[in-house]
Amino acid sequence: MRRLQSQGVHHVTLVGADRQTSIDFWQGVLGMPFVFEQPNLDNAAESHLYFDPGDGRLITVFTDEDRVADPGRTPTDPGCVHHLAFALSQATFAQAVGRLDERGIRHSGVKDRGFMDSIYFEDPLGLLIELASYRFEPPAGRTHAAVLRRAHELRVAAGAEAIGTVHLADAIEALVAEGAG
Repeated sequence: MRRLQSQGVHHVTLVGADRQTSIDFWQGVLGMPFVFEQPNLDNAAESHLYFDPGDGRLITVFTDEDRVADPGRTPTDPGCVHHLAFALSQATFAQAVGRLDERGIRHSGVKDRGFMDSIYFEDPLGLLIELASYRFEPPAGRTHAAVLRRAHELRVAAGAEAIGTVHLADAIEALVAEGAG
């Protein structure tokens, strides 16, 4: 049986509250430019807002002026979204805690994930948001996923619990050597 081959995430659509809450958060807090708005073509009572998360793809939000933001944590039952993670440069990530603090947004502080650093906080509707920054740059012509795949193989072979910087460095070295041949 033949597979459908994905070429990346096209967009993610969230159910929001009112229009201004969505614009204030996605553009105002996360700096995602508001691209355009049109009606939700499947529900005339809703508007459909489009934001650019920085890679030219889209985050979209259905809004309805009759809905009120409920900051209670969104469900994490099977089939629900646990969180959305957004990539930040090391330079921006280094300032993220201060920028969240300036806005009075409660957050986790920096979490060490071995191959990346993360900060978690909730949007105005209780959706968990992760700000993530890789601790490495892939070699030319390679992706973060390629480095992580190789680092995982090295981690497993070493019997380590999680990917560490030694696995990243060795993975990058191996990928560079393969490309040189």
